[in-house]
Amino acid sequence: MEAAMEKAREFIEKTTAGEEADRVSRLTFPTHQPHSEPSFWEYFVLRGIRVELVRPGSIVCSFKVPPRLTDINGNLSNGAIAAMVDEIGAAAVHHDGQPMDVSVDMSISYISPAKMNDELEIKSRLLGRQGAYSGASVLIRNKTTGEVVAEGRHSLFSIPASKM
Repeated sequence: MEAAMEKAREFIEKTTAGEEADRVSRLTFPTHQPHSEPSFWEYFVLRGIRVELVRPGSIVCSFKVPPRLTDINGNLSNGAIAAMVDEIGAAAVHHDGQPMDVSVDMSISYISPAKMNDELEIKSRLLGRQGAYSGASVLIRNKTTGEVVAEGRHSLFSIPASKM
């Protein structure tokens, strides 16, 4: 157990120290306006996603895995997958004219790796709505091989628009 913890510590220290980490720490970004423009994180992860089809309660997108979202092994990072499940899942349950829903819970099964330059298909659909609570499923599949990369479930809560 101690060897595993030591390996985890070394990994975190390697990715948070050194010249590259210092360079990233010095980057500055203008403050964004919440609810009116994407945050840096949303822009960083979602840039390059192409919306192929939108219907009430469903959305289909395609995405080519860019180098910026790969991990040390050259695979699409789990964090990027989680961000896609969050954002694309929220898009499938969004109601026109309402603020975006708030994520309550996400469950993601990471099934097979996606490599840099792999073409992915991301499908999300509304599973149901009960009052202010909604659920969506998100399936990320490799377009070439048909392999499932990840499957996620996303629960969201709708905050009613203010009447003021």
